[in-house]
Amino acid sequence: MSGRIEVWAPDGLPEVGAGDDLAGLVLAAVGADLADGDVLCVTSKVVSKAEGRTRAGDREAAVAEETERVVAQRGATRIVRHRLGLTMAAAGVDASNVAPGSVVLLPLDPDRSARGLRREVAARAGTNVGVVVTDTAGRAWRQGQTDIAIGAAGLVVAEDHAGRTDAYGNPLAVTLPAVADEIAGAAELVQGKLTGRPLAVVRGRADLVLPPGEDGTGAVALVRPEGGDLFGYGAREAVVRALGGDDADRAPFGEAVPLAELQSAVGRVVGRGRAMSSTLSLTFDGQPDHDELRLPEGSDRTAVAAVCFAHGWRIRRWEETVAGVVCDLSPVST
Repeated sequence: MSGRIEVWAPDGLPEVGAGDDLAGLVLAAVGADLADGDVLCVTSKVVSKAEGRTRAGDREAAVAEETERVVAQRGATRIVRHRLGLTMAAAGVDASNVAPGSVVLLPLDPDRSARGLRREVAARAGTNVGVVVTDTAGRAWRQGQTDIAIGAAGLVVAEDHAGRTDAYGNPLAVTLPAVADEIAGAAELVQGKLTGRPLAVVRGRADLVLPPGEDGTGAVALVRPEGGDLFGYGAREAVVRALGGDDADRAPFGEAVPLAELQSAVGRVVGRGRAMSSTLSLTFDGQPDHDELRLPEGSDRTAVAAVCFAHGWRIRRWEETVAGVVCDLSPVST
C-alpha cells in the first residue's frame, strides 16, 4: 500500500471584498470537484478581505495594534507575538496584493472563520471537508518562508505518536507531526504568491478529517503557551529584559529552574572557578522556606540578579561578608 496525496488550486477566484460570500465563491471555484475527506485551504488574506480586515492608513500603527509584545527586533524588522499567540514578522500585517495605501490584518479569529466555512460547505454542498486558513511565516534557524495553519476546523491538526514504537521497537516519546502546517505548505506549492490562487484542495488524508459536526481543537492548539517556548525573546532582547528585571517581562522566560541549575548558571557568570555552594533552608515544620547561594567575594549583584531573573528566581537578601556573599533567593511563580 502506497501513500499518495493530490493538491490543486483553481484559477478564476475573483477579487474578494468586505461582506462577500466566501463560501459561495469557494464552491463556485471547486464545488463540483470536492469530495468527503478533502481539505480546503484558503489564505488568511482572502478570509480577512471578506471579513473587512482591510484598512487604509499607516502600516506601523496596524502592527502596533496587533502586537502583544516584541520578541526581537533588528533595525526595521520586528518579530512579535501576535494577539493570537502567533510569533511572526510585523504581526502578520500585509501590504501586498492590496490597493496601495491599504494593509490587511489577520482574521480576528481564524479558527472561527474556518468553522464557518466548513459549516457553509456542508450545508450547501453536502460535503464533509476539513478547512485550513493559511498564512506565511518564517522559521527560526532557516532561511525563507513557508505557509502554516493559523486556523483550522474539522481536522486533526497534529498527530500524537507518543507511546507508539517505530519499526525497530524504539518508543516515540515526543513525535508530534503538525499535519495542519504540512497541509498548508503543500497547498502553497500550487497556490503560489503571484498567481491569484488563494484557494487549494488537498486530497489523500481523509483520515485526518473529522466527522460532520466535529470541528476539533483548531489551529490554536499548535500555538505554544507563553513561557512554554524556549525562545521567548531574541538573544539581544533577552539580555536587556533580564537586566531590566521588570516582573511584566518574566513570563516568556518560563518556569523557575531547580536550584542546582540556577547555581550552575550563576557560576558561569561570577564563579570563574571559585568556590560556590547552595543550601535549602527549612521552616520549623520541614517545609521549604528559602534557598541560599553562597557566592565568591566581589560577585556582581546586577549580573547575579539578571541571571536569577532569567531563570525564574528573585533575590530576597544580598549580604556581603568577609567570606563572600550570602544570597537568599525564592522562586517566582509565573
